[in-house]
Amino acid sequence: MRYLTAGESHGPQLTTIIEGVPAQLELVAEDINVDLARRQGGYGRGRRMQIEKDRVQLLSGVRHGRTTGAPIALVVENKDWTHWTKIMGAEPLSGEEEKEVKRKITRPRPGHADLNGAIKYGHRDMRNVLERSSARETTVRVAAGAVAKKILAAFDIEVGGHVLEIGGVKAEQVEYSSVADLRERSEASQVRCLDEQASQKMMEAIDQAKSDGDSIGGIVEVVIENVPVGLGSHVHYDRKLDAKIAAAVMSINAFKGVEIGIGFEAAHLPGSQVHDEIIWDEEHGYRRKTNRLGGFEGGMTTGMPIVVRGVMKPIPTLYKPLQSVDIDTKEPFAASIERSDSCAVPAASVVAEAVVAWEVANALLETFGHDQIPVIQENVKRHQEQAREF
Repeated sequence: MRYLTAGESHGPQLTTIIEGVPAQLELVAEDINVDLARRQGGYGRGRRMQIEKDRVQLLSGVRHGRTTGAPIALVVENKDWTHWTKIMGAEPLSGEEEKEVKRKITRPRPGHADLNGAIKYGHRDMRNVLERSSARETTVRVAAGAVAKKILAAFDIEVGGHVLEIGGVKAEQVEYSSVADLRERSEASQVRCLDEQASQKMMEAIDQAKSDGDSIGGIVEVVIENVPVGLGSHVHYDRKLDAKIAAAVMSINAFKGVEIGIGFEAAHLPGSQVHDEIIWDEEHGYRRKTNRLGGFEGGMTTGMPIVVRGVMKPIPTLYKPLQSVDIDTKEPFAASIERSDSCAVPAASVVAEAVVAWEVANALLETFGHDQIPVIQENVKRHQEQAREF
């Protein structure tokens, strides 16, 4: 599968076209709208979430509630577009109209794509950069991820995400019995954290950051359960599924680090406390005693749950602006403020779920077929039986 997204933060709509979704997958708009609403939630979100109530339109590739195998076009309208038609319109402006257009940006904000993108593409108005580099684009990445989750669900593969840390406040009690349990408990928390005491402290930290005109980041975790053995490959560097997942998580706006399993902790431990011992029984076949490597060995899934964490930096748009330089006057100034969140870590956990689910679903189809869900289900079932008897 593959997809492309298009659209700007204050443009008329966000669009994604997905190619390679198998036929006979049950899919309706509400399957996607659920995750779009989750992305807009979470403690610490800004006013934009009150303006936009994201709902998807399925414009192709789905007929009477089932995918046809053709490309799927998904559209999410920006309701705020009505206030931005002249500023963001596609048609050329006359000289007088150009003078009337406000919000030209010549002052790059530290931590954003503004200055680098302006230099790269030759834009004197950096709105051409920030409109596309905005995290608003993750709306349709979440939509694509929701389709991927539907594919995985057809094979009883469960996806869940939660928050481990916000602004230095760490969750201590994060035990869960299953991904379904994780999902239910994280959704009950305003910060998507399983530790109730930590949740309260996280919200207090967000409130303090907002009061200070500052922002805070954190760590999210995605868990995927019931994954078949052998997705990905050890044969080539670009076929390793853990590498693809790491790249996908790093591609999320403001993410600066990824780890799988115990991740960086492995640097401090002896091998006997890192690697997962192999066991076998007649009912389950091969398993691991532990899951320190997060469901991967040699770039391939082991059958244990996939566990991925991502680090999100604090959002760089601050109400206590940082120092920068105007590209026209070269004079120093305090960076301009666009509408922003004080913390978007709970929302980012939903985006992380989406991009990880996409990579796993794609690997599943690469391994077991692309054309139609019932045939792929038979292929997976046969593979699972062979793996148990191997």
